[in-house]
Amino acid sequence: MAPTVPERPEDRPAPVALRLTLAQVASTRDGATNLALARDAVRRAAEDGAHVVVLPEYASAFDPRGPDPVLAEPLDGRFVEGLRAAARDAGVAVVAGTTVPGSDPARAVNVVVGVGADGALVGGYRKVHLYDAFGQRESDRLEPGAPSAPPLVLDRTAWAPDATTRSPGLFAGVLTCYDLRFPESARRLVDAGADVLLVPAAWAAPSSLGRTAERELKADHWRTLLRARAIENTAFVVGVGQCGPGVLGRSVVVGPDGDVLAELGEDPACVTVELDPRRLGEVRAANPSLVNRRYVVVPR
Repeated sequence: MAPTVPERPEDRPAPVALRLTLAQVASTRDGATNLALARDAVRRAAEDGAHVVVLPEYASAFDPRGPDPVLAEPLDGRFVEGLRAAARDAGVAVVAGTTVPGSDPARAVNVVVGVGADGALVGGYRKVHLYDAFGQRESDRLEPGAPSAPPLVLDRTAWAPDATTRSPGLFAGVLTCYDLRFPESARRLVDAGADVLLVPAAWAAPSSLGRTAERELKADHWRTLLRARAIENTAFVVGVGQCGPGVLGRSVVVGPDGDVLAELGEDPACVTVELDPRRLGEVRAANPSLVNRRYVVVPR
């Protein structure tokens, strides 16, 4: 029997980068229009060779005056079923913000869904932190998710249902918009194995007309908080913003060292990036802050 030859490092497959498309759209109150925007984003992501496309918060229906429970659809409704069909046809996973009916007809639930590249509904994250800030009150129209609910973390089986060692190995955790201001939300996802934090958002910002300074301050909050979550967790962070009246756009991809890898303006646009797991390993080796920490995050 011939002796076993140890595998040499140069013979091992290189880590596979996760190709991810940010689809910055301007959703409306019209569900058919929004589903068409989402399908187009999935198609463009497939053309770019992406494994996953991320759409903003409220991709299913958006009103700049605030969430409207009338626009909520169940998870087996037209929007999510349309996403599933588009994902299956294109072989691209999808993460997108929706609203579903709440237990009270006067309120909905903000849910970010994850759909696998085979069209399967992988899971949904129910927004925990409602935007009761800066003069707005989401809690008047939305029911919060349970802080103790299991985190939504997507792995390579979402990007490639028949996953092999040649499939992207990065894990992606989901939070949304106002959650970004609470570092515990991001850390809990990293504790659950996330290497990438996906942040669909509709980051509220006043019209620039006569309020430019306030708008730019909110834009600075958005960019600064995305970079902070990346740096403190040594993780990739992907913020995808709704654009149009009352919101900011300005989607951003941040590397685990805080370097901004891609950034969009305030108009509808798509960009595809590669997230390289080798870079993640390099940063975490140089800055082992996750290993050195002395506190844990416990939901209350």
